[in-house]
Amino acid sequence: MTTEGLNLEAVNIDAMSTPEIFTLMNGEDAKIAKAVKKAKKAVCQAIEDAVNAIKSGGSVVYVGAGTSGRLGVLDASEMPPTFSTPPHVIRGIIAGGPRALTTSIEGAEDDKSMGIGAVSEITANDMVIGITVSGGAPFVIAALKESKRRGARCWLLTCSDSAYGFLDGIISVDTGPEVVAGSSRLKAGTATKMVINMISTITMIRLGRVYKGYMVDVVPSNAKLKRRAIRIISELTGLASEPAAELFQRAYGNAKTAVVMHEKNIDFAGAVRLLDKSGGSLREALLC
Repeated sequence: MTTEGLNLEAVNIDAMSTPEIFTLMNGEDAKIAKAVKKAKKAVCQAIEDAVNAIKSGGSVVYVGAGTSGRLGVLDASEMPPTFSTPPHVIRGIIAGGPRALTTSIEGAEDDKSMGIGAVSEITANDMVIGITVSGGAPFVIAALKESKRRGARCWLLTCSDSAYGFLDGIISVDTGPEVVAGSSRLKAGTATKMVINMISTITMIRLGRVYKGYMVDVVPSNAKLKRRAIRIISELTGLASEPAAELFQRAYGNAKTAVVMHEKNIDFAGAVRLLDKSGGSLREALLC
């Protein structure tokens, strides 16, 4: 595992000044995007599986331990407010359960039986993405094997050179040695977040939950998001802020529906029917 190796640029890191350490870390971080780019083919294939899983009524499930698990849960938790997805559509499982989000749970990563039990509700319609920097966390691999037994599409996201014959695919991002040897929350953690951000975001775009760069399915659950939704309506329809806000109210707080109502000159019920017919795609609805 390269993440466990010693970074030769950092052998005297404890004798460096703060600006010198900053420069070192910044230089190492600059390598991450290039490493992710090399995994483009695998990432895109994983996204196709994710899109197909959700279209078939299934879920995309991240499974990880420690930092990897936390990153998966974080990404999944941001899907409902950003894209108005039900919580089960993209979700995260972490070794040790919810308490592991803030506390280290000793031995959880090594518990194979816990990994098997964690995916007891997985079905053949689902896609499971195991996240383990080392490529071998027992909790994660056991969860993947059990998920595959249940018929799910199974992928591994790792920063090592791993091979498992039962998987449908592997995303391997070689980020190299960390500036603190073995601290995979650094470059490996950043690479992990970049990849799962791509998987979830591009999947949502492919499913029609983004239009012209706007998050048209945003859930206006607070004042900031309400202002954002009204601004989206205004910018997509050309309406001034006040009439856009009025349209927002008539659309029961749904920016996508509001745009359809205005552009197609129909009422709320008609806009909802048109969006349903278009599979939730605003672009398709406006072309009808």
